[in-house]
Amino acid sequence: MTTSFTTTADKMKSVKAAWDKAPAGPKKEKALTHYQAAEKAQTAKNDAECLKELDAATHALA
Repeated sequence: MTTSFTTTADKMKSVKAAWDKAPAGPKKEKALTHYQAAEKAQTAKNDAECLKELDAATHALA
């Protein structure tokens, strides 16, 4: 699956939307952990780490 995102912020919105729709449970909790790490990375202006954590969050929800 290849999805092109213009910015890290766009991908964060997409992952957050997927997280919001996910049913409660361990997958959602794991994804939240990765999403929060992505937020910290974005704040630190570390796009590579942010994208890595967003990918991990997406994977956790799958």
